[in-house]
Amino acid sequence: MYSSGASSRRPVPELPQSDFPRTPPEPDDSERSENSFPYLRLVWARRRLLYRVGLYALLASAAIAFLIPKRYETTTRLMPPDSQSSSGLMMAAAAMTGGAGGGLAGIANDVLGLKSSSDVFVGILASRTVADRLIEQFDLKSVYHSSHMEDLRKDLAAHTAVGVDRKSQIISITVTDHSPQRASAMAQAYVEELNKLVADLSTSSARRERIFLEGRLDKVNKDLEVAERDFSQFASKNTAVDVKEQAKAMVTAAAQLQGEMIAAQSQYEGLRQIYTDNNPRVRTIKARIDELQHQLDKLGGKGESSTDVESAPGDSFYPSIRKLPLLGVTYADLYRRTRIQEAVLEALTKEYELAKVQEAKEIPTIKVLDPAPIPDRKSFPPRLLIMLIGTAIALIVATVWIFSSDMWNNTDAGDPRKMFARQMLADVRADLSQVSKNGGSKDDSVGAGRKPEGHADFRDLK
Repeated sequence: MYSSGASSRRPVPELPQSDFPRTPPEPDDSERSENSFPYLRLVWARRRLLYRVGLYALLASAAIAFLIPKRYETTTRLMPPDSQSSSGLMMAAAAMTGGAGGGLAGIANDVLGLKSSSDVFVGILASRTVADRLIEQFDLKSVYHSSHMEDLRKDLAAHTAVGVDRKSQIISITVTDHSPQRASAMAQAYVEELNKLVADLSTSSARRERIFLEGRLDKVNKDLEVAERDFSQFASKNTAVDVKEQAKAMVTAAAQLQGEMIAAQSQYEGLRQIYTDNNPRVRTIKARIDELQHQLDKLGGKGESSTDVESAPGDSFYPSIRKLPLLGVTYADLYRRTRIQEAVLEALTKEYELAKVQEAKEIPTIKVLDPAPIPDRKSFPPRLLIMLIGTAIALIVATVWIFSSDMWNNTDAGDPRKMFARQMLADVRADLSQVSKNGGSKDDSVGAGRKPEGHADFRDLK
């Protein structure tokens, strides 16, 4: 029941084979050669013109090539830093980018996207700090003829190429300049500034420890100087070289004097039993007893206050026994202070030297693989290439002009395209002549003295 409502399909009539469009056959090699032969004959006929154009183009290209200033290029190569120095490099890179106190190697990697420590070197070399130092060192304002720092940095970056070999991690610094000596010096200056910046920006624990120990050593040195000065002044004023040994010597001397005096007194009493007091022998023994007593009084400090430590010793070369206890206390205190400061200084000096060694291990030292030589051959301009390219371009333009002029001459004068081109060229010449005569951009009708519609002459306004 559905067949009555369905539309019937009619067969599409087939077109005969002759009614299909035919693709034009491709020209063979003989036809191509026949088509290109007239062009070759035309070029051969105008060969003198091509000779002249080629000669003039060669001379002009040679003049341009020799007028372009020479440029010299030199390259220095740096060894990649040691693996032990990677953390110090990452922290230096974080300091260069204004990182906070926690500039660890991993944070520097995340922030800077650095794959190795050689990339940190490249980042430091491309920093504004290095560029400004080189601009000031080599007076690049007069070299690049600019007074703006931003333009000078761009010029320096354009004359410098820093790259890293991803396989060997060797860093290359290439500098181009008009002076070979300056190019070599600038490449070496890059290495020196890199070494300085890495050393200055390293914030490792060994460096912080070394800075702390330097401050402590300065303070301990000052304290030791004060303690030694106080100790020496006290010892010199009180003739206290070594109180302990002096006490032993003085007690021994006093005991010996006491024994001699007792023996002399015994002898004196015995002589008095035999002789009178005016006897020379009795008087001699008496004088010896008095001298011994005087020496004992001097050693014992008779007549001196036991609390007066700072009193002048008079004509004695040593302190009295009465002063020795108090002198010993002060002497021991000053001596102990001096020894403590000496011990602290010795310990800090050892720690300071160890910190310096550790810092030297952590701070990477720039290792130059190939120093920058003074180039003896220019790198730019390629004069022969400029001459060849200039001559080739001139010959191509001359050839195109020959073909165009021949096509123009062979075109019928009644061709609408040729007539339009002539009319357009005549109009352009007329416009240019009117502009050159009037010296402005007025309309040609106004320049010819005619008033265009909608415009009034300025003389009508009077």
